Amino acid sequence: MKYNLLDAQRQFLEIPHEYSLDVAVYQGGYGSGKTFAGSLLGILLAFKFPGIRGLVGAQTYTLVRDTTLQSYFEHLDSMKLTEGIDYKWYSSEQKLLFHNGSEILFRHFDEPNKLKSLNLGFVEIEEMSDIPYDTFKMLLARMRQKINPKWINFKYRIFGHTNPEINKGWIYKTFFESPAPNYRVICAPTTQNIYLPKGFCDELKKLYDESYYETFVMGKTGNYNTNLVVKDFSDENVREIQYRDDFDIHISCDFNVDPMAWVIAHKTDEKVFYFDELVLENTTTSKTCDEFYRRYPNHKGKIIINGDASGDNRSCTSEYTNYVIIKRKMESFGYETDIKIKAFNPPIKNRIASFNAKVRNANNDIGLYISPKCEKLLYNIYNLKYIEGSSKIDIPSFTQIKQNKELKFLSHPFDAASYLVDFYWPIVL
Repeated sequence: MKYNLLDAQRQFLEIPHEYSLDVAVYQGGYGSGKTFAGSLLGILLAFKFPGIRGLVGAQTYTLVRDTTLQSYFEHLDSMKLTEGIDYKWYSSEQKLLFHNGSEILFRHFDEPNKLKSLNLGFVEIEEMSDIPYDTFKMLLARMRQKINPKWINFKYRIFGHTNPEINKGWIYKTFFESPAPNYRVICAPTTQNIYLPKGFCDELKKLYDESYYETFVMGKTGNYNTNLVVKDFSDENVREIQYRDDFDIHISCDFNVDPMAWVIAHKTDEKVFYFDELVLENTTTSKTCDEFYRRYPNHKGKIIINGDASGDNRSCTSEYTNYVIIKRKMESFGYETDIKIKAFNPPIKNRIASFNAKVRNANNDIGLYISPKCEKLLYNIYNLKYIEGSSKIDIPSFTQIKQNKELKFLSHPFDAASYLVDFYWPIVL
């Protein structure tokens, strides 16, 4: 069986470096041959390295079954391989077993802890942008199958294929911003696939707007500023910020339980400097105070507490408000503490306008800086968006968060940061 591969597919299959692990993502538009190349590579590895164990998966098993697995069977049929002789499909175990002892498991990644017992030679990920970064890191740690001495030029491989991300997610950060030397991106425009029906791309160009066409046909990284809540944020707003133990600290709070999100800042009359954040899962106000003390036990300046006005209401679980708990706890640590919050929260559009004005005003003045240490706040800056065609923020649903844990960190750190800005530099719309 001979394959006439596209240039991008050949780059994807071949390894251009000498590292023992190759990590590659095939990023392409609709119909650019992504799944075709991934399943072909999986079969080639199974035949080249007898006894290798591979894992093929996606966030949901439906995607694995209806897309990736079907592509594997199409390759096996094209190669004229006979089931029961050259390979066998075990439906109950969801795996392909080849005559040379190689096996390929097909799984979903919705419960990644169930995969931690596997030792693998390769991993293939369908729709790589759908899986959380934590799952990707866990899969990297599974690349430790014992190497057979007969495997000449063997390298562990983890490879995925995906459409470009619509948000500036972990793939952008890992493969575009600061890639390791053994990490590769192969970009494959749909227009380069000569095997598509004539006029296919021309029809898509008529159907899609320019931005969508550039992303999902040409395979380019997305326009990450589209519909963003925070406008005009740039690298100029990101800088290393020195913590001063003799300066006042502002802690601005959002009291969600999972996660609890507090941002920590110094400020002047005109500028604010976010130098740290406390974004903790399944915690309490008291425990978050403990974490602050762990980080800054010798702070000499005043602690000024800002944040969500609703935190000044009593809850059914405590006779004290969140702010009373914070003040008492901080004073027990020896800090001089003051509470400065509004009587009620303003409309969210006012908070957003105030925050954006500090990011960069009409005179091009910057009044807001964030340390790279504030990873969750920056994640919000780059990814928090409005629902398309509306002024309502696109808050992830429970189902979306279940599929991608990272989404639960959207909105809360931004809320915490914007409460502070709105308190000192409010804009009334």
